Amino acid sequence: MDLGKRLTVLVRCWAVGIVVLVVSEYVQMTLVYGNLVGPRGVGSFGAALALVHLPNLVCVVLATWAAARVHPEPWREMPVRHLVAACAAPAGAQVLLLALRPDVLDPAGPAFWMSTGVLLAGCAVGLLLDRLVWTS
Repeated sequence: MDLGKRLTVLVRCWAVGIVVLVVSEYVQMTLVYGNLVGPRGVGSFGAALALVHLPNLVCVVLATWAAARVHPEPWREMPVRHLVAACAAPAGAQVLLLALRPDVLDPAGPAFWMSTGVLLAGCAVGLLLDRLVWTS
């Protein structure tokens, strides 16, 4: 298969992942964060976990799963290609967040490691959901 076709398939998966991530993060920010957290932010680790990181986990799972679902055969059976197709949108969002707000996600701080854990866990769960649905 030519390079143009393979790249088109990847871009379609990334576009789906980006759209799902943006929409789900918008819903999270307006419904959960906007109504429950307020302008002062979270006050404790438990509140940050419940109101920021767990909803972010759901957003990453949904984006990864959606991108993986549109990744067609025969490429989805190639593990590295399927991983890149499914996880590029959430990983790119993490890199963008680090580039735009380095003060919030200091690599020496716990927020960086929580966000990285959410990214890894969300991608893993999204790929697992895709595999479970695809094989059934």
